[in-house]
Amino acid sequence: MEHVKYLILGAGPAGLAFARTLKDLGEDSFLILEKEKTAGGLCRSTIVDGSPFDMGGGHFLDVRRPAVVEFLFRFLPASEWELFERDSRIFFQGKTVSHPFEANIWQLDLESQKDYLVSIARAGCNRDEPVPERFVEWIRWKLGDKIAEDYMLPYNRKMFADELNELGTYWLDKLPSVSFEETLMSCLARRPYGTQPGHVSFYYPKKYGYGEVWLRIARSMEEHIRYHRQVRGIDFDKRSITVSSGERFGADRIITTIPWLEFEDKTGMPQQLADSLGLLKHSAVETRYVPENLDTGAQWIYLPDPEISCHRILIRHNFCPESRGYWMETRKERIGGYEGDKYHYMNEYAYPLNTIEKPQIMRRLLDFGKSRGVYGLGRWGEHVHYNSDAVVELAIEAAGRLV
Repeated sequence: MEHVKYLILGAGPAGLAFARTLKDLGEDSFLILEKEKTAGGLCRSTIVDGSPFDMGGGHFLDVRRPAVVEFLFRFLPASEWELFERDSRIFFQGKTVSHPFEANIWQLDLESQKDYLVSIARAGCNRDEPVPERFVEWIRWKLGDKIAEDYMLPYNRKMFADELNELGTYWLDKLPSVSFEETLMSCLARRPYGTQPGHVSFYYPKKYGYGEVWLRIARSMEEHIRYHRQVRGIDFDKRSITVSSGERFGADRIITTIPWLEFEDKTGMPQQLADSLGLLKHSAVETRYVPENLDTGAQWIYLPDPEISCHRILIRHNFCPESRGYWMETRKERIGGYEGDKYHYMNEYAYPLNTIEKPQIMRRLLDFGKSRGVYGLGRWGEHVHYNSDAVVELAIEAAGRLV
């Protein structure tokens, strides 16, 4: 059994950033196990119709974490990225409005503006009502009934789950407050007011897909990566990993960035904890290429209409030079009715779902793992919907702490 100080499961952004930081800190006894033939995880890219296609959906480098940007620019220099100002929109009921909806209702007709302003004024958060515990009621409390019914509830059903009350509300505090005053000011001044969403400014490679930066990080330490290694089992007592080929790997510390449900065997884990992992839920999302260009300046468009299968489209020719077409993102359960043999890819693990039971399960799981030298990291290691820039930041910090 091969043994290293640090065994890293998964060569996505979390695993690569953690491993590269180990290397930067002078640590050389580490190994990454990756089930695919290339690195990048959800941020992998391929070439479709002569241009890059991001297999895991829309991934962009947010500018808000300068240390992360600097880290990634070491491998894909700044000269190879293009800086964009975000233009994302929502299409519903035959109308188009910029995102976020509540900051841009001034783009609608006067009658619609009045209706949404009245609804926001009556929202529970603007009337000092108690915070609800159920997801659907929370959305109404936060945004008002009309935005909830026209946009937020149908969109979230399409993206996450048909039964939204399976989700908790503990993760929603990060959403900006929707004050009546700010919404009114945006209508009067005809410009957005209030807190803007992430990726207001973002980088995207000039010649490649987003997956290129992860390939280059992987190449910088290629000797430390084993591809085509599907993890099957973990032994917490012996701190070892078994892969599909039958090989075993041991380590002083194991860092897992892969979904916990991928472990078919979990030797040494209490049975009650192992059984609780079945309550962790996630969504699977298909990305599908469409070759036609769209007459819009938006980089992506949200589609809350339940009659449209996909929940978002990424307009490739508006952020990837000399390309054409767009790709659709559709939750696995909603796929159907697509014609033609266009390129498509299924991401079985796309988004962790913030179910009511998740915080307690993950707290027990991560505490148990840490007590045995096994650490969860990133979107799947922690079962949290992190963007790639947040994942890199967490990985750099985690490697620094452990070393």
